Amino acid sequence: MARTSKRRTGGKRSLGVVVLGLILLAVAFILPPEQREPIVDLARSLLQGTESPKGTDPPRSNGPQGTVTLAEGIPGSFETSKRLLYEEVHPDHRETFYCGCPYDSDRDIDLKRCGVTPRRSRARAERVEAEHVMPAYAIGMSLGCWEKDVCTDSDGKAFGGRECCYEKDDVFRAAHNDLHNLQPAVGEVNGDRSNMPFGEVTGEPREYGKCDMEVDTERDVVEPPPERRGDIARTYLYMASTYGLVLSSAERKQYERWSQEDPPDAWERKRNTRIAEIQGRANPFIK
Repeated sequence: MARTSKRRTGGKRSLGVVVLGLILLAVAFILPPEQREPIVDLARSLLQGTESPKGTDPPRSNGPQGTVTLAEGIPGSFETSKRLLYEEVHPDHRETFYCGCPYDSDRDIDLKRCGVTPRRSRARAERVEAEHVMPAYAIGMSLGCWEKDVCTDSDGKAFGGRECCYEKDDVFRAAHNDLHNLQPAVGEVNGDRSNMPFGEVTGEPREYGKCDMEVDTERDVVEPPPERRGDIARTYLYMASTYGLVLSSAERKQYERWSQEDPPDAWERKRNTRIAEIQGRANPFIK
């Protein structure tokens, strides 16, 4: 089942839950960066809620390329998305996306088993993180909320970017939490990739041992392993089609070429089926 999207008004939450969420946010920003994300995610889920209020009309809105129709099963919080990713989508396929590293039920990675060499942070390299294949930044910039929208916290301070997009824009929230766009990744690789777009890098500047993930910080571009390019391409094409996001002509040509050069394998099709069962929508580019 699908619904059309608008700016969500949100339901009422108890004062205690709101206060707890604000306390967690305050605690998160005094922690080291590598420990901050799960606390921020938990705080966000408390402040925003994990379900749409019952008895309300389906929200409606326009994306950059017209009305966007959202699947009913999109998780209501990123914390829920991550739990579903690990427990429902990848329970028997515990392998990181870019580097092919096996991980255990605690999402810890034995780097020796996959030949990955940490570039800087061993602690982050040894844990799995949920990677947005299309970065949240790219989603927010395409929708316009990343720079244009301004929100205010409980102290009257203005903020924007991801947090404001997530609070104000129902399309951003759905795209941000969409399981089709999430993959388990080596934490350090996820952090180093950051918001950089995918492309092709001259030479073979490998910084992660046997992992063929090449990050060119001078040109701000990342070249993924050949066996992951088709998966990435079909994710980008799905996100653009589903949420009305804009791809440049060069990006679209690159992803169409990558999709042809690296067609779907059995695991990609199985993953697509599992996500469709959860969210109510498959990626039509995976055939």
